[in-house]
Amino acid sequence: MHVFENLGKKKVVIGMVHLGALPGTPFSEPGDYAAVRQKALSDALALEAGGADGCVVQNAGDRVFAIDNADPAIVAAMTDIVREIANATKPEFQIGVQILRNDLKGALAIAHVCGGSFLRCGALIGSTITASGIMEGNPYEFQAYRKRIGAQNVKLFAEIHSMHFTWLGGRPIADIARNARYAGASAVSLCDPDEAVTLDLIAQIRAAAPDLPIIVGGYTDHENVARILATADGAIVGSAFEKGGRGGAVQVEAVRDYVDIVSRL
Repeated sequence: MHVFENLGKKKVVIGMVHLGALPGTPFSEPGDYAAVRQKALSDALALEAGGADGCVVQNAGDRVFAIDNADPAIVAAMTDIVREIANATKPEFQIGVQILRNDLKGALAIAHVCGGSFLRCGALIGSTITASGIMEGNPYEFQAYRKRIGAQNVKLFAEIHSMHFTWLGGRPIADIARNARYAGASAVSLCDPDEAVTLDLIAQIRAAAPDLPIIVGGYTDHENVARILATADGAIVGSAFEKGGRGGAVQVEAVRDYVDIVSRL
């Protein structure tokens, strides 16, 4: 069953597979790739063993990013890693892809060819400012490409409020959410370090689009997840599962304890 088919029926937990620096990127070192690949596989297997519904494979360790078109070496490495994870996990374990800063076509191609089932889209629509520069969605061009390669089965969730960017134009979150759904998003993702802000954003979207699934894309942990997921449909979890914080090895018990809390909601 696709992860999005569960939204609204159960609370979905998706763990992050934060990759180390990939070949050809400024902070990579010769010979690092084998270890990066092995850690990614180990993290995905730990997420599956802990009961997570799936993972997002993301090149966070590259640290600096092109806005739209990633280096072919990044796409090649992530293709290799996603295929390895898909081969090692059960079919029901859902694999998402995100190439930072916003290479949606590259991520879609990887997911479509290698057994991924969804994308985390930094900018499906609109314009945002990031540490890498201005990030702009191009939904027409992207959806034309998605149709051309026959990848409509790869679902999209659109980040609409994030730790990674600020919207240009100050549009209401409910309008952004509706526009994302109209452009083809199956769900929207949001997060804020302030729990009260997160809950308010969820409430605004619920009022405007009651049937649109909402995934909290960061800042949840074992202490606050019951409060936050009381109203949201799922969470993407990174550092709360990783030993020592972001980029550390995923800990099976941390995943299992979090999933247990969510399962009781």
